[in-house]
This record gives sequence, structure tokens and C-alpha cells, in this order.
Amino acid sequence: MTRFVMAAGAWLGAWAWDEVAAGLRAAGHEAHPLTLSGLAEKRGVPAGQHTHVQDIVDEVERLGPRDVVLVGHSYSGIPVGQAAVRIGERLRRVVFVDAALPVDGESFLSGWPSDHVRRAVEAHDGFWPPAGPDDFAGQGLTDDQIARIVGGSTPHPGATLTEAAVLDRPVTELPATYAKCLLDGDEPPPAAAEPLRSGRWELVTMDTGHWPMFSRPGELARVLHEAAAAGR
Repeated sequence: MTRFVMAAGAWLGAWAWDEVAAGLRAAGHEAHPLTLSGLAEKRGVPAGQHTHVQDIVDEVERLGPRDVVLVGHSYSGIPVGQAAVRIGERLRRVVFVDAALPVDGESFLSGWPSDHVRRAVEAHDGFWPPAGPDDFAGQGLTDDQIARIVGGSTPHPGATLTEAAVLDRPVTELPATYAKCLLDGDEPPPAAAEPLRSGRWELVTMDTGHWPMFSRPGELARVLHEAAAAGR
């Protein structure tokens, strides 16, 4: 039995993991989806990126980190990676699901053309407004799944996107699995290249888009189950 602590990407809360969590529980695991501060039912709670790191650390410490697999999707790879470094070898494994990776001194918006995000945050009182239905096209989602994502999304606290990561050692030193969703591009982020080449990390590919917890929840639950086994 493994405890999974799972944080979803921008705009999403714990609810995004409902189907994946059900699959993990059916396999005999504990699943603990986590809503980060300022999102979903925690909307209105002030949050920067380091608030999100602390949210994750607190949840893992509450459960006891032994036999915990920490999962970060998309944006949440940034705080999940930092939390994993703080918790260290007490974790079983980290799984990055089509996720950004933290690099010391860089933010989520570093290293890609993100001026449009900064302008959107500035124009919406410090929040990144949720994506609309057209932004989910070509990602393997049904109309109903897109409607569910759009309907459940909440504005994302802008400070979490612009604050720099703080790491006392690279996240690439931790045991990890990277799950790459191929409809969102063929390659993991550059920061993952070296640990994947070295064999320290496992690469798993999924023939779906950037939101596999909606488009392929059963397959994603299997990926997480297998990652936990790899971390024994």
C-alpha cells in the first residue's frame, strides 16, 4: 500500500484527481489529492509559490512521508519538486505528470514565451484567468471533459508563477518518474534531459494530451501504481 499525494496544475483543485484517486484506491492504495492555497475551495487564501511548497510539505508530514509518492502535474511540478527536495529520501518517489520542473532561482514563467501570461495576471488583479474551451482543443479530451475542466477552474494566484524556486540541491537527484503526454509535445522539459539519459529517472509516455487525469484517468492510475512499485 502506497500513499499518493497529488497536486494538479494551474486553475485546478483536488477535484481534478477524482477518477485517478478512485483507480488508486481500487488497487489498494491511499490517494490524497491536494488543493493548493488560493484555488478551488481554498479560493481567497493568499498564496505565493512558497505557500504552495509549504502546503505540500505539510500534507506529506501529516501523513508521514514513508511510502509516499508525491505527484505533480503541469505547474505543480514546480512546488512539488521543491517540497520533494525538502522532504528528501523519506519519500518513495516523485512523479511529474507533463510537469514543469523547478530550477533554483527560476520561476514557472522562466524559459518560455510567457509575456502574455504576465500581461493577463496584471490585467486581472494579480490572477491568471482560467483557460477557455478553445485552449483545450487537440488534447484528447471530449466536449464533456473540457466543460468539466472549464467549469471547475478558478483564477490562479499570479505570485505562484513569478516567484523563483529555492533548492539546496537539484530535484534531478531524487528518484522520479516523468510521464510525458505526447499530444502536448514529444520531449520532457530540458531540466529532465540529463537524469533521463543517466537512467536515474524513468520516462513513461502517454498517447494523450496535457490533462490525462481527465482524458485517461485509468491509464494514469496505472502509471502511478507502477511508479510506486519502481520506487521500492
